[in-house]
Amino acid sequence: MREATFLILTALADEPRHGYGIIQEVAVLSDGRVSLLPGTLYAALDRLAAQGLVELSHEHVVDGRLRRYYRLCADGRAELARQTERLRQLASAAESRLRVPRPKLA
Repeated sequence: MREATFLILTALADEPRHGYGIIQEVAVLSDGRVSLLPGTLYAALDRLAAQGLVELSHEHVVDGRLRRYYRLCADGRAELARQTERLRQLASAAESRLRVPRPKLA
């Protein structure tokens, strides 16, 4: 799973969010390293919806503009948990390797 997709799912894990809210939350989660453009976000949301991982929660109009709120589906929550565990295992393997003393080269 791509980092941006993982972060989108993570942004939706605690509450439904509209597009700009997801963009902001992804920036916070990534400490500013990942900045999603609206086109990229909505393409990802369409793909995730087609996969049954996210769904439209509700819509309402703010200042004459329609805001669509998305939420994580049960399958999305399960996939996020699987990916989190996979990343945890990879990080653990890397940490173990980093702790192994390396022979000094002459």
